[in-house]
Amino acid sequence: MTERNKPFLLQPAAKDYLWGGNRLNDDFAKAIPVSPLAETWECSTHPDGVSTVAGGEYEGYPLSLVLKDHPEFLGKHALAVTGGKAELPILVKLIDAKRDLSVQVHPDDAYAAEHENAAMGKTEMWYVLKAKKGAELVCGFNQDVTADLIRSAIQKGTIERYLNHVPVHENDIFFIEPGTVHAIGKGVVVAEIQQNSNLTYRLYDYGRTDKNGKFRELHIEKALEAANLNSSASPRQPMRVLKYRNGCASEFLGRCRYFQTERMLINTELHREMTSFQTDQNSFHVLLCIDGCGAVFGTDFAMNFFKGDCLFVPADSVELKLHGKAQFLNVGC
Repeated sequence: MTERNKPFLLQPAAKDYLWGGNRLNDDFAKAIPVSPLAETWECSTHPDGVSTVAGGEYEGYPLSLVLKDHPEFLGKHALAVTGGKAELPILVKLIDAKRDLSVQVHPDDAYAAEHENAAMGKTEMWYVLKAKKGAELVCGFNQDVTADLIRSAIQKGTIERYLNHVPVHENDIFFIEPGTVHAIGKGVVVAEIQQNSNLTYRLYDYGRTDKNGKFRELHIEKALEAANLNSSASPRQPMRVLKYRNGCASEFLGRCRYFQTERMLINTELHREMTSFQTDQNSFHVLLCIDGCGAVFGTDFAMNFFKGDCLFVPADSVELKLHGKAQFLNVGC
């Protein structure tokens, strides 16, 4: 272990998709001059939107370059997942859906490799940060369907009658397997943890046009090839158990081959000892602050964090001390 195993803050890449709003700037103080601000790619090495180091030794460097120079930051398991490539196996986003997202589907790894010359499909999970009253998302079909039926429904504008609409509440979690037809509904803000992939097949987009008056591209045939056309049961919220220790509580949210996520709550206001945190040799961790603020300390450094900040902690890190009152999504591989 060297002094290089210190955490660092990240500056996200920003996306101005037409369905976005302003809540990432308003609620998370992003101060990004983009409107609408639909997504922030908080921790990403994907070429479509690379995060940048926001302080310390690597300030101003793309995260992809830092990891290329220091693949040990990823950890043994993460490197195994990527086949030894010095790139993140995950991508962490914040998403603000002021309007409904398109109905879409992501392929699995096998389909991506065969049809897109891509190493990864896209598995993802959502943690709901905000949800307006009556907000919904789409997750699968409400009955068994065929490709011909869905093609016809898209042409007639009746596809929504076949979609499985699910009520959404703050603090819900949803795991979206590849092949699941899905859409985030209007009025929802989520943190998304996903494979390091940007493969999306748009099945239906409500007949919307972009700022230039053009219809957005659909990928109907690929979407139908990749989609699970069987009826989907409405997802149920899993049982979650908070585990407590002095100044900290955590709960497991979800796991797949590519990532695992827990919610971590710290409150050291009533404790004389700060909460400790340290990564092992297997994986980096991403700490996305979803509420509150505080500070992180090492033997020879200190940095503040605030709601909306994203902290990258290299594998085999120095021991960290967290102080404050805050909530994080803690994502590892």
